[in-house]
Amino acid sequence: MTLKTGLGYDIHPLAPGRRFVLGGIEIPHSKGTAGHSDGDALVHAIIDALLGALGEGDIGGLFPDSDPRTLDISSLKLLEDVMARLRKAGGKIVNLDTVVVVEEPRIGPHAGRMKEALGSVLGLAGKSLNIKAKTNELLGPVGKGEAVACWAVALVEFP
Repeated sequence: MTLKTGLGYDIHPLAPGRRFVLGGIEIPHSKGTAGHSDGDALVHAIIDALLGALGEGDIGGLFPDSDPRTLDISSLKLLEDVMARLRKAGGKIVNLDTVVVVEEPRIGPHAGRMKEALGSVLGLAGKSLNIKAKTNELLGPVGKGEAVACWAVALVEFP
């Protein structure tokens, strides 16, 4: 077996009139994640981490924001496509570690539901899928409540 890692990062602005979608779930908040799709920065970071382990570029190359088929699509659908690519290559996720950086809303109370939504697509449960939440200590656009940023690191096993 060969082990490969992938690193993913994404940031999305927060905007009034949008839903706040993160980790495959909707979280009540006064602003939402803006983007071509549903703006789920956590799922996008996970996709980039998996594509990194596969050596297949990034989310923008695979799902460009110029594609009308992905307008307002659930990012979980995009993740399902990437998981099919991973399985076709014989890959299996060993561990996925993520960090969500946002001032509001607080992520901790929603992390369990996020893990369930993500785990069902990723085929992960328990300690193989980790979601950490941080603030940006009021610094930069994330700290000012203007954006949410996410990081993901995937360890993937290949035959």
